[in-house]
Amino acid sequence: MNKPKLVICDIDATLVVKHKTLTERAKKAIQKLREKGVYFGIASGRPLYQIRENIKEWGYDDFDCVIGLNGGSVWDGIHKKEYSFYPMKKEWLKETYELMKDFPTEPSLYRDGKEMFLRESTLSEIARNFYANGNVSISEGLDDFLGYDTGKIMYRLYKEEDMPPIEAWVKNHPNKNWVGFKTGPVLIEFCDKNCNKGFGTKEFCRLNNIDLADVIAFGDTSNDNEMLEIAGTGVCMLNGSDDTKAVADIITDKICDDDGWADFIETHVLPLFE
Repeated sequence: MNKPKLVICDIDATLVVKHKTLTERAKKAIQKLREKGVYFGIASGRPLYQIRENIKEWGYDDFDCVIGLNGGSVWDGIHKKEYSFYPMKKEWLKETYELMKDFPTEPSLYRDGKEMFLRESTLSEIARNFYANGNVSISEGLDDFLGYDTGKIMYRLYKEEDMPPIEAWVKNHPNKNWVGFKTGPVLIEFCDKNCNKGFGTKEFCRLNNIDLADVIAFGDTSNDNEMLEIAGTGVCMLNGSDDTKAVADIITDKICDDDGWADFIETHVLPLFE
C-alpha cells in the first residue's frame, strides 16, 4: 500500500452509519490525514448540493474532493470548480420506467435542487420527513417526470425482501447505454454506463496530477466497485457486500458501526507516514 495522496470514501455504511454524523474518532482521523498533506474526499450517489450540506453539518467548510451522482458530478475543492458528466437522457429514463413498471417500486430523480417523485406515496412522505428542509416535490405527471435529462433515476422498494427478484431482473436486462445496480437494501439506481465513482475519481486525479497508485478508496457496496478497482488500494468494509469484497485489495477489521474506517486509518494508513 502506497503512502496516499488522496483518501476517498463512500458515505453510508463506509464513513458513517447511514444518515448519522461523523464520529469524533473519524474527524480526528481526517484531521491527521490532512495534517500529513493527504487530500480527503467523499463519493456518493447523492447530488453535490446534498453532500455539501452534509459536510457543513459535520462541521467542515469543504472537502478537497466531492463526487456526486455516482460520478456524474465532481467538485474539485482544491480549485473550487464543479464539473458534470454523462447525464441520463430522457429516452433512457423511459426505458428504465418500462423495465421497472410492474414491480412494487416508486421512482424518483433529482431536479431543481429537490428529489422529485412521480406521485405521492408513503415513500415520498418518508423522504419529505427525512429532508430537514422538505426538499421533495411531486411531478405533474409521467410526461413531466420523464421529460428532462438528469443525473440518474432511482426506484425505491417498499420491502427489502422484494430486492432479490428485482435485482436479478435488472441484471438480466442489460442496456448498451445505461446500467442499473443496487445501492441499498431498498434502492435500485440507473445511470449512464460511463458514469461511476471510479470515473469521478479518475477525473479528480487527472485535474490535480495525482497518480491513481497513490489513492486509497473505501466502499461497501456495488456502486463503489469501480472506485475500489481503479485505486492503488481499494478497501472494502467488513460489513460490505460480497461483490465489493471480491474486487477489494483489503477488507477492514471492523464494520462501519464500530468505526471501522477510522480504525483502518489509524492502524494501517497513518503509520505509513512515520
